[in-house]
Amino acid sequence: MGRDVIVACDFDSKEKTLAFLDKFEGKKPFVKIGMELYYSAGPEIVREIKARGHKIFLDLKLHDIPNTVKKSMAVLKNLDVDMTNLHAAGTKNMMKAALEGLTREDGTHPLLIAVTQLTSTDQESMENDLLIKEPIDQVVMHYAKCAEESGLDGVVCSPLEAKKVHDTCGKNFVTVTPGVRFADGDKGDQKRVMTPAQAKEIGSDYIVVGRPITAAEDPVAAYERCVREFVD
Repeated sequence: MGRDVIVACDFDSKEKTLAFLDKFEGKKPFVKIGMELYYSAGPEIVREIKARGHKIFLDLKLHDIPNTVKKSMAVLKNLDVDMTNLHAAGTKNMMKAALEGLTREDGTHPLLIAVTQLTSTDQESMENDLLIKEPIDQVVMHYAKCAEESGLDGVVCSPLEAKKVHDTCGKNFVTVTPGVRFADGDKGDQKRVMTPAQAKEIGSDYIVVGRPITAAEDPVAAYERCVREFVD
């Protein structure tokens, strides 16, 4: 499996998104479409970016009763995305139902990954807000194992946890890691972060990079820097 940089297009309109992608002349970065853009522009933005030749990670983090998630995934599979996700906290039954809904008639499906704990969550907030008292590292590994046992392809996790996820679930179990910042950049609201080079060293398969690229003075140069540090 090859590593790749996924650019988080966290914009609030189709126009801003396409203007941003227009900067990448001759390049087709892997793109993440999250809630903000999807709720603003709808499924048509997915089709348009796909038609431009980009791979797409549809980041909607589904979390509901199994039947609702299954039916929702059955709709999303028609968008021809390359990757999508849900919350592992929804239980094994929900994850299995999601995979069933996402699977096409020929047995194939986009990569389906589970969110373990958000990178904005730390031990203190997990204990105080979620009443989960176990160490966050242990919680992440348990959620990852549940996802693997449910037939999912991988997890979203902090880059700090990528190596242990591979040790727990195998090298082919995909790790998608947000919370990546340049060494000289701002951490923003992320609490568990790592540089692209560190994420490469620890074994992340995909890094998701938003503001360090989208808010950069030269987004293409920032993207190319990420690729150099993480992929090359």
